[in-house]
Amino acid sequence: MIVLGDPQGYTKYDINQPIFELCTAWIADNIDNLNIKAVLCTGDLVEQNENITMNRKMLNQTSEEMWESASRSFARLDNKVPYIISCGNHDYGYKSSECGITHFPEYFPFKRNSTWRDCLVADFPNRNGVVSLENAAFEFKVPNWDKILVITSEFAPRDEVLEWARNLVAKKEYIDHKVIFMTHSFLRERNAKRTDNEHYKITPRNWGQGVWDKLIYPSSNIDLVICGHTGKPGEFEDAVAYRVDPNKAGKKVHQMMFNVQISGGGWEGNGGDGWLRILEFMPDGKTIKVKTYSPLFGFSPSTKHLAHRTGACDQFEMVVE
Repeated sequence: MIVLGDPQGYTKYDINQPIFELCTAWIADNIDNLNIKAVLCTGDLVEQNENITMNRKMLNQTSEEMWESASRSFARLDNKVPYIISCGNHDYGYKSSECGITHFPEYFPFKRNSTWRDCLVADFPNRNGVVSLENAAFEFKVPNWDKILVITSEFAPRDEVLEWARNLVAKKEYIDHKVIFMTHSFLRERNAKRTDNEHYKITPRNWGQGVWDKLIYPSSNIDLVICGHTGKPGEFEDAVAYRVDPNKAGKKVHQMMFNVQISGGGWEGNGGDGWLRILEFMPDGKTIKVKTYSPLFGFSPSTKHLAHRTGACDQFEMVVE
């Protein structure tokens, strides 16, 4: 599985948009080579969901142009591989989650990618009562891993979304699955503290700590949480986080934040230098190898030596119990 961090830094400037297209083109080109089963995106596809007045200090695209850019990039994967997106704060409201309106269902309807038909097993309506892929569950059969269930959720999910997910993973047909839960806001950068009391107007809502308390901790089979959202300019460690905690049953839950939009020159840089993560599910049925790679650097022989990050926060192993 491939993890894409928040793409908003790519889509908000027309000059950056080809970098994100390169990332999805690289994924499409390696579906068979790497045996890619799914692509997971941490959300914030756009900088602003519904805005035509452009603040030239932070973008040069209207909301419509940003949505079209995100859609164009993911079109590289349509009918080839399932991609699962955890919508972020910038994908709602007008500029940033003033309310629950979003254009996501318009640009990413179920019918656009035929591969969803074989793996989508459940969904739940969004804040506007619309059934979309904002709250959805996907089932994958992976050799030596039995079955994996990937659940994605809206930004700051409501209590009813968490209840839906909690009841879903407890069902007889999924209780023995390995479960990956995706939500946009969960961990903060570097120190890996869970988000809490964020100042967005969207309601009702749960931040990272609430998601942990109400869904992750009481569920016996959620093995991995993936999020994005937080970060700050600085070293690469300021764009990632990782921690492990036991759930109520005493099993380890791995939690990983990946949001590299500032790694290509800060908030107004190139959007993230093309960095993505490769999750390799090993034949032992319990080890996931994490690697950090950039198709942007890997594209040219002159920069290929820069394409793999090898620090402690860049490549590591997660052992699922």
